[in-house]
Amino acid sequence: MPQTPQPAVVLDRLHHTWPDGTVSLRDVSGAFPAGRTGLVGRNGSGKTTLIRLIAGDLAPTSGSISTTGTVDLLPQRLTLDTGRRVADVLGIARALDAVRAIAAGDVDPARFDEVGDDWDVEARAGAALAEAGLPPDALDRTVGQLSGGEAVLTALVGVRLRGAPIALLDEPTNNLDRDARARVHELVRTWRGTLIVVSHDTALLELMDDTAELYDDTLSVFGGPYSQWRAWLDAEQAAAQQAETAARQVLRREKRDRIAAEATIATRQAMGAKAFAEKRVPGIVAGNRKNAAQVSAGKLRGEASAKEASARSALDAAQRRVRDDDAVRIDLPDPAVAAGRRIATLGDAEREWVIQGPERVALIGPNGAGKTTLLERLVASGGGDDDGDGVRNSSVSGDRGPESAESPASDQKLRSSVRASAHTDRIGYLSQRMDGLSDDETVLDAMRRAAPGVGDVELRNRLARFLVRGDTVLRPVAALSGGERFRVALARLLLADPPPQLLILDEPTNNLDLDTVDQLVAALSAYRGAVLVVSHDDAFLARLEPDLVLELREGALTVRELVIA
Repeated sequence: MPQTPQPAVVLDRLHHTWPDGTVSLRDVSGAFPAGRTGLVGRNGSGKTTLIRLIAGDLAPTSGSISTTGTVDLLPQRLTLDTGRRVADVLGIARALDAVRAIAAGDVDPARFDEVGDDWDVEARAGAALAEAGLPPDALDRTVGQLSGGEAVLTALVGVRLRGAPIALLDEPTNNLDRDARARVHELVRTWRGTLIVVSHDTALLELMDDTAELYDDTLSVFGGPYSQWRAWLDAEQAAAQQAETAARQVLRREKRDRIAAEATIATRQAMGAKAFAEKRVPGIVAGNRKNAAQVSAGKLRGEASAKEASARSALDAAQRRVRDDDAVRIDLPDPAVAAGRRIATLGDAEREWVIQGPERVALIGPNGAGKTTLLERLVASGGGDDDGDGVRNSSVSGDRGPESAESPASDQKLRSSVRASAHTDRIGYLSQRMDGLSDDETVLDAMRRAAPGVGDVELRNRLARFLVRGDTVLRPVAALSGGERFRVALARLLLADPPPQLLILDEPTNNLDLDTVDQLVAALSAYRGAVLVVSHDDAFLARLEPDLVLELREGALTVRELVIA
């Protein structure tokens, strides 16, 4: 009889509470199998917190975690020192420097100790970088010399090179262009050891052996990739809804039967009382009949009540199977933009394109092409004040860091070739970095700063439309999940009065669960202003049905058609 493989990670009544008292995970138990597992769940369900606990980055408030080996984590928000060498990011700098020193004639025994058995470290690292599509000289570069996509790929190669038995990847394809995503997919496809991946990238989730879902503090594991799990969940929910409908019908019938039984009992009691009053039967017989009627009535009433209670319990059980998840309600205000109104102009050395009226324009292109820089230039051209609220923001300076996916070289090429100008100062800009949010302030403070004239009650009501409720508004921004940060940033954006005539969104689907993406598509489709979106998510762009798709590559803009694999 074949033995059941030992799980790689086991959780036992895991509980985590943030310092402000907010409970992020409550008594979660379960196990992750060996192999590749995709971890899914709605924004705010605790996925990132869970893998940080598994990695040891956070300590559980109570409960325990056991693993079959050491754990390495690629975090969702990758923060790397721009002056750090790539070799340091890969974790091989010490051995690499020692090998090179020995090759140059250094015979210090300490150098040999630093190398150990890792004499081929440079060849292995170079091969791993090449597999990820990175150039051979990347080992000697600094992080600041890489684009954001290259930095993420480098960090992923580092996790792979270090070879921990258990690797955790949190949204590894965010901000990556199509080529980089394909390389990540290939790295994952050939991964050795246990891999747990948090992602909303359905193509990546299709490469998983198993799919785990964190839902309502319950961890469940399904044997198969995302599409199979989704089909199973949809079928299970359809069956649950049918069971709920049937149980509700049974409860209605049992209620009617109980009411009918009560009416029957009342009729019998009335007839008995009338017969006794008219003395149609001897007193002793009437008394016996009354006692028998009371016993019969009690039995009938008890049976009817028991059946109704049973039906109610069955309905409660059926209702618990049906998911009644809250949905984000993104209702964008009407900016009153006329169909022919010129909103913005994009152009290169050869030609230009005018965005007018309620048009949707998609801007695509590889990492490092300068897409984010182009958006920032467009925002700056709109004028207005820089109050950090994402509207009429004229200041676009600052350290991009690896999340931005742009490089200094792209800035220089873009500066000399591509033009962008806005013909309105009513611009709503949601950047990848969500710059308007400060990690140290609370959610409510961030909203107050964006809308100083709006009372706290109204601010809470508006946040509630984005599923940011209760004590969550008092939490620091740093404690929010990626999806929660996005919802807060978007809520702040929509507080502008008058509403923006041009919405500029840079990779808006990063960190969003698939249900929230649905809401975003619906809202943008109904919005009556102009929309300019940068995204590597082809499925999202196809659903948005843009009027124009422009590709930015090597300092030039080209009209493209969306190709969905």
